[in-house]
Amino acid sequence: MAAEEVKYSTENFGFRGAAVTEPRSLLVYCPTKALPFQEGDLTSRGWNVTRVNTWAAARAQVDRMGGGVGVVCLGDLKDREVADAEALLGYADSRFRWIAIADLAFLKSAVANHLISECCLDFHMVPVDVPRLLHSLGHALGMANLSRQRARAPAENRFEKNIVGNSQAMKATFLRITKISQSDAPVLIQGETGTGKELCALAIHAHSVRATRPFVAVNCGALPDKLIQSELFGHEKGAFTGAHQRKIGRIEAAEGGTLFLDEIGDLSLDLQVNLLRVLQDGTYERVGGTETQRADIRVIAATHVNIERAVEEKRFREDLYYRLNVLNLEVPPLRSREGDVTVLARHWFDVFAAEKNPQVRGFSRDAFVALSQHQWPGNVRELINRVRRAMVMCEYPLIGPEDLGLAYTGSYRDVPVEETLMEARERAEREAITGAVEKSGGNLSRAARALGVSRVTLYRLLDKYQIPHRV
Repeated sequence: MAAEEVKYSTENFGFRGAAVTEPRSLLVYCPTKALPFQEGDLTSRGWNVTRVNTWAAARAQVDRMGGGVGVVCLGDLKDREVADAEALLGYADSRFRWIAIADLAFLKSAVANHLISECCLDFHMVPVDVPRLLHSLGHALGMANLSRQRARAPAENRFEKNIVGNSQAMKATFLRITKISQSDAPVLIQGETGTGKELCALAIHAHSVRATRPFVAVNCGALPDKLIQSELFGHEKGAFTGAHQRKIGRIEAAEGGTLFLDEIGDLSLDLQVNLLRVLQDGTYERVGGTETQRADIRVIAATHVNIERAVEEKRFREDLYYRLNVLNLEVPPLRSREGDVTVLARHWFDVFAAEKNPQVRGFSRDAFVALSQHQWPGNVRELINRVRRAMVMCEYPLIGPEDLGLAYTGSYRDVPVEETLMEARERAEREAITGAVEKSGGNLSRAARALGVSRVTLYRLLDKYQIPHRV
């Protein structure tokens, strides 16, 4: 039986086969000279072992590896060492999985309860059962690889650094951004507050022929009317009280590049006239000046107000509207981006990982349900705010709906605390397999490749957990 278990772990969790793409690197932290197992027992099974004996060296190695599997030998720890251990084991995200090795005396301590149950995937007692250790390492590598795949998946759909989405609405938006980038005509971006209009403007600029030139943003709604003309067009020395020297405006600063006018719907009618001249013939004058300046810029404007209605109500010039609205981009609200909420939540969790409570590992299933059911009146900006706050304030390994400030019924925290590590591991494995099968549309070969296991093993796991599937 032991030999079968070794084969199960090595062959089916990333040791052999064409599906393996990640190196089988293993980090071992052991402060003593003697390891609690023979290193050759692991190297002979395909593990490339890197051994360290200080917490600082272990932390540096984790940074270099970025993800994978580690073995940590825990014993009688001093207060300072407990903090070092917690910093290391709690620092790495879910892409790095730890296996602990400890003696019975340490396992009975409160420190062990915290470090092992909160930060490690599995643990082994001394003396170490090597076949079982190999099984745990193979399982840990498989789980780490699944986490890496999940982390990489959103990147395939990122048009720009923080524009993330898999929904049909966002795919259409990405396609439109690509087309708009090829032109030099003015662009009007419309959408609700918090949908990411400025990010879309940055993406258009970054993929245009003006990408190497400046991108200058002006929030028209944040500047007083008396200042915005000077900000846009600049002023000459002595143009008004306090104008002690010539100042170039945002239009001049954007020369050769892109001028982004955010919240242009809040621009006064007087300034709309001056801006119309820039769009019509590419000229303007500094405040207090008489010399005509030429502007080689692309103008991208954005607003959350209904510009068509503003034109009808005489709050926005019709001629300026048509000058700006040569190319139009409508950024969809978050509530219409089916499936993107969970992708965005994971993305921003990774972005702000350095700020989070060290024990927080991710989101509970109930949290994802609550996120999907919320209507998001504040769009992506609201989502970022809720996720960031929850990462700091959550006191559990998984963020729940209440940490996000969202309504929910039931919670993962209602699960009995007597759940063992084996039960927790099996639950995680079952969820990973079910998700892979569903994502592959029932194609078991594709699901097996995604999980990094053989098709035979996938059948065995499907039967083990009684997961419905097509034969």
